[in-house]
Amino acid sequence: MAAHFGRRLRKGAATTAVAAAAVAALSASQAPGVAIGGQDGRTSSGTATEPEESTGDPGATGNSPYYTDLPPLNSPNPSPSASSEPVVQGAAEAGIPATVLDAYKKAEAALRSSKPGCHLPWQLLAAIGKVESGQARGGRVDADGTTTSPIIGPQLDGNGFALIKDTDDGRYDGNSAYDNAVGPMQFIPSTWAWAGRDGNDDGLDDPNNIYDAALAAGHYLCRFGWDLSDRADLRRAILSYNNSTEYLNTVLSWLEYYRKGTHEIPDGTGTLPGNRSDTRSTSPGPSTPGTGPSAPDTRPPKPGKQGGGSTEPPASPGTPSTPPATTPPSTTPPSTTPPTTTPPSTTPPPTTRPTPTDTVDHLENAGTGRLTATAGEAFTERIRARAETDAGKAVAKVRIRFTVLGDTDTAFTGGESVATVLTDGSGVAVAPALRAGEKTGDVTVRATVVGRVVPGLEYRATVTERVADTVVRTDDEALACTPGGEFAHRVEVLATRDGEAAGKVAATATLITAADDAAVNDEGPYFKDADDKAVRTLSGLRTDADGRLKLPRLYADDTTGTFLLRITTAGGATLTVELTVAEADTASSEPTTDA
Repeated sequence: MAAHFGRRLRKGAATTAVAAAAVAALSASQAPGVAIGGQDGRTSSGTATEPEESTGDPGATGNSPYYTDLPPLNSPNPSPSASSEPVVQGAAEAGIPATVLDAYKKAEAALRSSKPGCHLPWQLLAAIGKVESGQARGGRVDADGTTTSPIIGPQLDGNGFALIKDTDDGRYDGNSAYDNAVGPMQFIPSTWAWAGRDGNDDGLDDPNNIYDAALAAGHYLCRFGWDLSDRADLRRAILSYNNSTEYLNTVLSWLEYYRKGTHEIPDGTGTLPGNRSDTRSTSPGPSTPGTGPSAPDTRPPKPGKQGGGSTEPPASPGTPSTPPATTPPSTTPPSTTPPTTTPPSTTPPPTTRPTPTDTVDHLENAGTGRLTATAGEAFTERIRARAETDAGKAVAKVRIRFTVLGDTDTAFTGGESVATVLTDGSGVAVAPALRAGEKTGDVTVRATVVGRVVPGLEYRATVTERVADTVVRTDDEALACTPGGEFAHRVEVLATRDGEAAGKVAATATLITAADDAAVNDEGPYFKDADDKAVRTLSGLRTDADGRLKLPRLYADDTTGTFLLRITTAGGATLTVELTVAEADTASSEPTTDA
């Protein structure tokens, strides 16, 4: 989370006691079945003492700090009406700024259409937005949904937080040394690079825009085919956002609270939470509802800190900073005594222990064989990559990003083109199942190490067209016509594969010269094109989902006789149909007499 909301608000002993009481009450009355305040997981982003403890899957936020305030014990105020009393806004009231609330609801509607099986409730986005940024700092956004100033968390340099070295060259967070979580939904740049979405249709995906960030958060929570109406999947999705049990319980508390009701308030009038997961001191710091962040810190940055790394907002452009004090030059003449030379210390300087990512030298194919699948079907084999040192030793706890490249509709399970996976104890990361799209041909999947520049590893996957092994007519109606007329019946066929209907299989229909001569016949029956011209070959045909194909109407020229129509499907299945063109029966019914 880590949005800059002025000075950090600290919890005192009294605050701690109140929070404990709230947890107990919430466990009993407000969130049944939720173990509020459980301590079996990581309870604070500030608890990591070694960078290696934070090199697991960083989730959407890099496990950044977040607000720990719990909702009030009473039910939220209902939506105000003309006859209702004015809504009372407390320190944790249920009102959500209008633009922020609109962004959550639009993201829910978009996911309902694109991923209906996810069942994403907008209240979950509201709960995460509350915990991550206090609803975009109380709704301080412009008309397009962009925050009035960037929301940037502390730099993830391993000093009390996860260690994530720069992945975006400072594009989003202004920090070219380490990553920072960015925006109202607090995405780290490496996650935003694949999860980012354009939620307000302005042609951009901006993590500081609430419409973009809310839609990106929805897609992030709906990946891997998770169904958020299922309790287990809901918990998995929230923990994937920030891997902390305390975070999970806090989000679930707000989710239950918002589900009971909420109301819209004007932008910029929301309240700011008062407690953060990385603030553990005993000095209380109550917040003033609706006042927004305190004045920016105009002090120059400390040496060694990169842009975006401070936990206070940077000075606004054009704000003069206080110049450093200067010492007048000494009037004492320089000493003629030569300087004392200090012998070098025999104690080696302390060194920073490298993270697993720092030790990766290259990636190896971990046994992935030939990848082939029929269009629309899943690849039976999954892509596996192994991270190794220069000595060939496996490296665990390294994030590997798998990206489907090029113009293709082949994607990982859930429809995503990018997936990030943590290497296991043997240094191997296994990508999610890959599903072939309708576009046939070769597909490239690239594996790269997140947070380190080493050559990527590419895998080739081939998508083959759908095929049929049998094609038959669906009826036995005679196909006959008089010269210059129109055939009364249309030809309809059924394509199958291994006895099952072969849907979406390509097919071709041709009027051929003879059974042993597949050349196109230049006379006899024909189809018509869009300009009513005669054509005797139809390509680009495709069976429907049930394997059926009904051909266009057939017409006859003045030539009589028996003709052949051949239908061929992808996979080599063929069917030859006879067509008859003959004059109408004009024989007289009167008896003949001898001379």
